[in-house]
Amino acid sequence: MSEKKQLRLLLIYPDFLEEDKYSKNKLGNYSEGLASISAVVKGGGHDVKLYHELYMPEKQEFLDKVKSFEPDLIGFTARTTAIPFITEMAGWLDDNLPDIPVMIGGYHAILVPDECAKIRGIDIVCEGEGEYPILELMDSMRDSEMRTDILSLHYNLPDGTYKKNPVRPLIEDLDELPFPDFDLFDYPNLDRSKNFTAMVMLSRGCLFSCTYCGNSQFRNIYPNKKKYCRFRSPQKSIELLELLIKKYPFIKFIEFRDAIFNMYKEWFYEFMPMYIERINLPFNCNLRFDVLDEEMVKMLKEGGCYMIDIGLENGNEEFRRKYLHRNMKNDMLIQQAKWFRKYKITALTYNIVGLPYETIELSLETIKLNAKLDVDKVIPNIFYPYPMTILEKTARDGGFIDPSVDPNDPVQLRMPQYPKYDILFIAYNFNKLVKKYKAIYALPEEEAKKKEAKLDKKITGKHYPRKFLYKTAKAKEDAFIKAKKILKKVSPKLFIFLKNKTMKEVKQQ
Repeated sequence: MSEKKQLRLLLIYPDFLEEDKYSKNKLGNYSEGLASISAVVKGGGHDVKLYHELYMPEKQEFLDKVKSFEPDLIGFTARTTAIPFITEMAGWLDDNLPDIPVMIGGYHAILVPDECAKIRGIDIVCEGEGEYPILELMDSMRDSEMRTDILSLHYNLPDGTYKKNPVRPLIEDLDELPFPDFDLFDYPNLDRSKNFTAMVMLSRGCLFSCTYCGNSQFRNIYPNKKKYCRFRSPQKSIELLELLIKKYPFIKFIEFRDAIFNMYKEWFYEFMPMYIERINLPFNCNLRFDVLDEEMVKMLKEGGCYMIDIGLENGNEEFRRKYLHRNMKNDMLIQQAKWFRKYKITALTYNIVGLPYETIELSLETIKLNAKLDVDKVIPNIFYPYPMTILEKTARDGGFIDPSVDPNDPVQLRMPQYPKYDILFIAYNFNKLVKKYKAIYALPEEEAKKKEAKLDKKITGKHYPRKFLYKTAKAKEDAFIKAKKILKKVSPKLFIFLKNKTMKEVKQQ
C-alpha cells in the first residue's frame, strides 16, 4: 500500500497594528489557535509552516516568502483590525498565485463570515473551530476531491456561487485535542519569551455575555453552544505545562490567558494543588469579581500568583448593568479588592473609555472607582465596536458610528456628548488621574469631598486644556513604550530585574 501524500499548509499571522505596520524592530506573539491547528494537521500526516508577519511586507517580499513555502493551502488568521492588511495580501495572491486555495479564519471570520467571503482572493471561510475542518479539507485535497461539504467551511465556488455549510459542533472535551504545536513558532524569540514567560491557555470560551465582547456571538454559532466554556482537565493541564517547561527550560513565569481563570470553582480547586506540587512557577491570570472568594485569592497566592488581571470596565453601577450586562455592586468590588492587598498580589484592572452614551463625567466615575479599589495598575482601553456584538448595535442604533471614520482611528465613535479628544485625554491621563484621586481619598473625609469636587470641576471645565494634555501624555507614553521594547530586546535580564524590583516596591507600599 503506497504512503499517502503529505500536503503543506501555510498559516499567515499578521502580528502587527496599523501604527507600527512598517516597524521591523519587533518581537512576535504566540497564538494558541494556530498552534492547536498545526498540532492537529501535523497529526493527520500533513506539514504546517507559519509566516509570522511582524510588519506589513512589500508585495514582492510577501509573494517571494509565500512561494518559498511551496504551500498547497494558505490560511489567514483574522482579527478585525487586521482585515485591511489581509484584504491587500489576499489580492496579491489572487493576482499572482491564483491556483493555491486561500482560506480565512479567526475571530473576524466567526463574527462576519459572509463579509470575509467577499474579500477578493478568499476561496474558503472557516466559521468556528478550525482544527478538524482544515484537516478534512487537506485530506480531501490529498485525495484529489477538494470536498465542499465540510462542516464549518464556506466556499466561493468556481462557477461564482457561494456555498455555506452548517457549523461543526465545538470540541466539548479539550483533552481529546493534542497539545499545541509550540514549535510552529520561533518560541525562544517571542515577545513573552524575552521576559522568560510562557503564554498558556487551558480553556476555551466564557460563561458570560458582556456586550462589548464577541464571546456571546461566538457561542451562538455552535449547535452545542451550552458546552462553549471548557477547560482541559486539571491533569492534562499540568501535563501541558510540564511539556512546555521541559521544551523551554528558560521559562520562569507563566501567563495564563484564559478568559476567566476562576470560571469553574471545582476545576480551580483541583488544579491549584497540582500546580503548586508539580509546576510552582510565578504566574498571573485573568479573574472575574463576581465568581471570586477570599479562599481563591489565598490559594492563588500560595500557588505563586504575583498579579491578577480583572475587568472593571466602567465605574457606574447603573451604566455597567444597562449597557455592559455586568451586574456587580461597587461596594462588593471595593471589599474584594482588599483581599489582593491582604495577600500581597498585584491587582491590575481593565477599563473601557468612550463607550456608547458615556460622558466624561462617567469616565471620571471609572477613574475614581479604581482609586477607591486602590489597585496597583490600570489599563484604559478605548471602546472598539466589534462587528455583531451587542454594543456595536447599540452604538449603531445611537447614530455614533460614522462610516467615514478610518477603521484604525483609535476612537471609532463620534458622540456629541463625548468628543474624540476628550476620550483621548481620559485614556492617556487615566493612570495619572487615578493617582490624584487616590491621594485625595487618603485625606480626612470632609477635606477629601471638597478636593474631589474641585478636581471634578477642573477636569470637566470648558477651558481645561484636555486636547493639549492628551498630546503631551501620548508623547511620554510612546517614548516609554519604545524604551521598554528596546530594553526587552537588548537586555532581557535587566528588564526582568527592573520588573521584579518594581513588583517588590508595589508590595511594600
